[in-house]
Amino acid sequence: MKLVYFTLTGQTRRFIKKLDFPSFEIDPTNPFTELNEPYIIVVPTYDEDVTEVVNDFIEYKSNRQNILGVAGGGNRNFADLFIFTAKDLARDYNIPLLFEFEFSGTDEDVKNFKKVVKEIESKRTE
Repeated sequence: MKLVYFTLTGQTRRFIKKLDFPSFEIDPTNPFTELNEPYIIVVPTYDEDVTEVVNDFIEYKSNRQNILGVAGGGNRNFADLFIFTAKDLARDYNIPLLFEFEFSGTDEDVKNFKKVVKEIESKRTE
């Protein structure tokens, strides 16, 4: 299983790098890559026109069938808009919202998200 992520400012990439799991960064200039394995998508919070490449990735070939859930990063100062991209993906693709974090995540966020990923991996191997 991989963590697939999209980033514009590098905050999401910094969070992913702290996790030490296999990962794949969506290329905004060419999101049409088929992953062929289960994955969790991790996204920042931006307007839909910016994150449309994430939908392009998910909808490409078998990627939609392989998505296990979504995690979102953002800024809590935006109140109801905090992690709205992840919430929208969860709703639109009928997948669980697995985790939320602010900016590039705290040490506690890293620890807790690792637990989430490991629980999903263990359920898949049962």
